Amino acid sequence: MLRGITRKPFTEIPVAEWDKMMSVNLKGVFLCCRAVFPQMKKQGKGKIINLSSETAFTGSRHMVHYVTSKGGIVSFTRALARKVGQYGICVNAVAPGFTDTKASRSITDDITNYDVSLTPLGRLEQPEDLVGAIIFLAGDESDFITGQTLVVDGGRYMH
Repeated sequence: MLRGITRKPFTEIPVAEWDKMMSVNLKGVFLCCRAVFPQMKKQGKGKIINLSSETAFTGSRHMVHYVTSKGGIVSFTRALARKVGQYGICVNAVAPGFTDTKASRSITDDITNYDVSLTPLGRLEQPEDLVGAIIFLAGDESDFITGQTLVVDGGRYMH
């Protein structure tokens, strides 16, 4: 999450804040992928794992710019997977739910108020909950998976 970003109706999001969100969250992913592509192409294989968000699928009333940027990552992941698959490169995304991090604590008054009753696993996501999914997507076991987004949110969003 970007510093200075607060939850607000979309009509109150300053254009500069919108642009900053797109620049960091979406353009940042684009630039990172572009930076690693030449080496992956040269070696004939690679794994790109982008970070999106469960909100790309569920929305959020007061974080439209954040949700839009994370939805863009899902679409970018799909488009890039189609383009670079011919070089043996797999491109996937992981979409965490609301996770107990320093950044998430900066956008809520009290993280203990997060409604875990909507999460079938009944607890707040921790950063370490993402490790298994990322290791799987980075490993050989996922060599025939590309263009996918794995939602890791305790079952809050199911598809």
